[in-house]
Amino acid sequence: MGIILGIDVGISTTKIVGLRDGKPSAPIRITAADPITSLYGAFGKYLHDNSLELEEIDHVMLTGVGAAYVKNDVYGVKTSRCDEFIADALGARFESHIDHAIVVSMGTGTSFVMCHGDKIDHIGGIGIGGGTLQGLSRIMLNTSDIKQVSELAMQGNIKHINLLIGDISAQPLPGLPMEATASLFAHAKNDASREDIACGIITMVLQSIGSAAVLAAQGTDCRDMVLIGHLSLLPQCKDIFPALEKLYNVRFHIPKYSQFCTAIGAALAHGKLQIK
Repeated sequence: MGIILGIDVGISTTKIVGLRDGKPSAPIRITAADPITSLYGAFGKYLHDNSLELEEIDHVMLTGVGAAYVKNDVYGVKTSRCDEFIADALGARFESHIDHAIVVSMGTGTSFVMCHGDKIDHIGGIGIGGGTLQGLSRIMLNTSDIKQVSELAMQGNIKHINLLIGDISAQPLPGLPMEATASLFAHAKNDASREDIACGIITMVLQSIGSAAVLAAQGTDCRDMVLIGHLSLLPQCKDIFPALEKLYNVRFHIPKYSQFCTAIGAALAHGKLQIK
């Protein structure tokens, strides 16, 4: 059997994963000026890097907002499309080995998909994500390079930016420890350092996403959240989400190939779901 390619086409970034015998391999990420350039560039690079011939690709599965720009088969290989929320859930379930979870897809914005076995439901989302991080960083730090912002943030002190429960109360409040956030950016001064501002921006974005995921789980028995998307690679995730776990008694999981889960899910959808 040949290879099934799962391709998550964004507006400027494309992620591609090969699936052979049910196992994903050699994921890559390509950034270009537009989705078509990004898609074909990623496809070509995947073939080149893995010494593959076009004839070895059995099928291409597209997903993501940029997939709508692709009207025909890619390089003449039979091409189908998978709903992005289904791809999110299939990839997250496969990589995390968790059947009942809220999949938190942290892209430009953030979507929440409830996965319970084979039942998959898009339950909502928020307009906070990587786009928020880049936009605020562009305005406040004169850069939209997420890696640079993350490195700055590692040198910052969140206590210089956020108001904590300990700043407004002499003792912990019910369910809220002293180090919990009372108000984002409420402690910021007009001479705040770039490092502290970067720390504040990343903390705001990740805390908001995590808190929204917890709220999305209210009224359900789901306590597991699977984080996918490029933001899941931020080193700040290792501090922010464990703190939210303790606060809300939930579990956040970041799979090995978290940034490629949507592409993996698209490939897994081939032959299993009704696709378009």
